[in-house]
Amino acid sequence: MRILVVEDDITQLQPLQGALLKVGHIVDAAEDGETALWLMQQTDYDLLILDWMLPKISGISLCQQYRQAGKTSPVLILTAKDAILDKVSALDVGADDYLVKPFSLLELLARVRALGRRAPLWQGDKLELADLQLHLNTLTLKRQEITVQLSGREFQLLEYFLRHPQQVLTHDQIEQALWEWNRQPDSKAITMLVHRLRQRLQLVKAEDWLQTVYGIGYRLVAPESCDR
Repeated sequence: MRILVVEDDITQLQPLQGALLKVGHIVDAAEDGETALWLMQQTDYDLLILDWMLPKISGISLCQQYRQAGKTSPVLILTAKDAILDKVSALDVGADDYLVKPFSLLELLARVRALGRRAPLWQGDKLELADLQLHLNTLTLKRQEITVQLSGREFQLLEYFLRHPQQVLTHDQIEQALWEWNRQPDSKAITMLVHRLRQRLQLVKAEDWLQTVYGIGYRLVAPESCDR
């Protein structure tokens, strides 16, 4: 998933960001509410993790503005506030979950997995299209008893396609989904990454599922003959 993490304490932000990256997520980070608001307006995130107390704009206000803009991705609030009324306030402005500091990274990652499973295509800890399965915990692709290990980037690209099945995704959309906002990939990076993913799909006899739409981008489509 592409995740925005907003935390003004760098000693908490760095390990949190590192843990999310390690399990295959794409992570943008901000240390104040104003920067976070700009990022939220520029990018479609699959999940937002917002500290309550932030410089310039609070996490609660960010959550509220996000919902008022019609955005539906899950929001997890982090805070030292542990009163019932605080939790009620966070949930009432649109947060989906609430984690009190200090917390363990293991618990936070479990909350992230749980929120990620709310997307329609998640089945347990895997994402599916017909009989093609992408396993979240192991970064593996599976079809018809064949299992293929993916690199972090290959996993992120396939996850993005599986979250948008049959939709043509442009180079710009893929770049925005897979690269942090302040990083510019090499001009051939996406083409090479798609080539590598096709090689992985070939191992499960699904390389033709990933189609090139010339002049526009790519889409992932399951053939009609595929068992469902």
